[in-house]
Amino acid sequence: MKTTVPAENPLGTFLRDRRTQLDPASFGFAGGRRRTPGLRREEVALRANISPTWYTWLEQGRGGAPSADVLDRIARGLMLTEAERQHLHILTFGHPPESHYRADAAITTRLQAVLDSIPYSPAMIISATWDVLAWNRAAALLMTDFAQLPEERRNVLRLIFTNSEVRARQPEWRDLARALVGSFRADVARAGATAEVTQLVTELSQASAEFAALWQANEVGGHEDGVKRLQHARLGLIELDFATFSVRSRPDLTMMVYTPASPEVATRVRAYIDAAPEPSAQDHSRSDSDPLALERNEAGT
Repeated sequence: MKTTVPAENPLGTFLRDRRTQLDPASFGFAGGRRRTPGLRREEVALRANISPTWYTWLEQGRGGAPSADVLDRIARGLMLTEAERQHLHILTFGHPPESHYRADAAITTRLQAVLDSIPYSPAMIISATWDVLAWNRAAALLMTDFAQLPEERRNVLRLIFTNSEVRARQPEWRDLARALVGSFRADVARAGATAEVTQLVTELSQASAEFAALWQANEVGGHEDGVKRLQHARLGLIELDFATFSVRSRPDLTMMVYTPASPEVATRVRAYIDAAPEPSAQDHSRSDSDPLALERNEAGT
């Protein structure tokens, strides 16, 4: 079944989805039989101290853009998380001024040199649409050698939702997938790249019922740092701490760095990398690597 992604009024869709997930009784409103789940529009308006008509127009995409103050009152009325509140502002006013999405896969030699200067920590550069643009030798040896993949396959979500081997190696795949989709939604909106990912979202929605359901849930998440547990074919189970950094010259790009979580893991990783041949010389028909090490989530799976 073909899945359509509503794009005409993303602000209204997001408000409506959040509203219908709230329990009226927990806010002191009468329960009983309701035509639709969650709060009514007039109940949200009451909590936000705004006109019910004005709130209705917002959900319907009418009446112009609200002020930042009104948005914050709506966010409080809907009990939004901080990530959801920021997403609400981005949907209304566009991406932040300091962030500008560029459909440009070119990485400067200086930026590549930064990755290469970290020989025992996998590191990579990811675009706002989660295309993997650059990586170092450690990432190719411990995670996956992206040079062996067609460029269009070097995308985190494509690997996670369309690669059965990747899924099989993840015992907590569902939690991971949910966290990733929420983070992805926030990233593309923050960078003003919503239109650019329409084709990818449609493709994944048709290929994966799980992705379609998660995308339509309209959840928004964050990603900063955490722990990656990686089942490596040669090293066995290892734990890597990961952190994400914005590239100041390209705010639409993110650098991810993974470091061994313990001295014991560091020793094993160093020995493996020192002894391993160059990634291009490895037999990639044997899956020594785990593309899911590209995860951007707070679950730390």
